[in-house]
Amino acid sequence: MLANHPDRDQIQLANVLAALGNPVRLRILATLADGAEHTCGSILPGMAKSTLTHHWRVLRDAGVIRQIIAGREHHLSLRHEDLEARFPGLLPALLAAAGGEGIASPPAP
Repeated sequence: MLANHPDRDQIQLANVLAALGNPVRLRILATLADGAEHTCGSILPGMAKSTLTHHWRVLRDAGVIRQIIAGREHHLSLRHEDLEARFPGLLPALLAAAGGEGIASPPAP
């Protein structure tokens, strides 16, 4: 796992909202809301790698996503449980406001 994943109690609402104030990162949130783990290159194909890296860093540092290295690939997943514990109802509200239909339940451990 990469560094800079804040612990659950360190996730700050202002950082989450700032990270998700960008339309591209809001699209990433909507994609990850299915509860599955996605490879970095599968979410926004065609976008420059440096741009994607920037978006992943902002979301990871804010505590919105978890980024795990698996061989040569990086896998992303939404930190649904952590965000719901810190800010109940925030994710469904953000997705509804962005035109999403809601989020899937987190995968079973």
